Amino acid sequence: MMKKLLLLVLSVSSWSQALELSAGGGISRLSNAGLGKISATSPLANDFGLDGGVRIVMRMTLNSGDFTGHETGYAYNRTQLLQNGDGSSSMKTGMATHQGFYNYLVYPTREGSRIRPFAAGGVHFANYVPPGASATSGGGSTKFGVNYGGGLKIRVSERFLLRFDVRQYRNPKPFGLINPGGWIRSNEFSTSLAFVL
Repeated sequence: MMKKLLLLVLSVSSWSQALELSAGGGISRLSNAGLGKISATSPLANDFGLDGGVRIVMRMTLNSGDFTGHETGYAYNRTQLLQNGDGSSSMKTGMATHQGFYNYLVYPTREGSRIRPFAAGGVHFANYVPPGASATSGGGSTKFGVNYGGGLKIRVSERFLLRFDVRQYRNPKPFGLINPGGWIRSNEFSTSLAFVL
């Protein structure tokens, strides 16, 4: 199994300019995060809402050309579920949001440059797991959406670089409540360390 994995990595790196494996963290800030009502007669605009929190992210980036790349990744967000989601007196309960994503990257500077700004755009899924449920046993509400943003990569040595990402993820709201009111927007601000193969 290890031989097959090593052959795969070597074959990918032989036809690509660079393969980057990164891990890091940051914060997730949500907007338009009211989830809707349980009942049409509820006096609140939103019986439930979401609040952002800590974000842990892992990415694999394949820079397939001097100015382009492809990226896949996974992120874990420690989100807060708000009961009575309209006010500061809301009750908060911790919950998880899992994301998987693909992005196409465009760079204004050539592969190998010490400083590389980039723009990114792509698709993702977000699995919102309410308190008491488990994503591994099919719990949660999965929504598909689009994301975009950009960032900066700074090479600190031949094999390592720092990256800074700002992204916005947009998808329909989870849980199927009444009058959810559009798509939720999740804003990522993160820093990662990447190993370059």
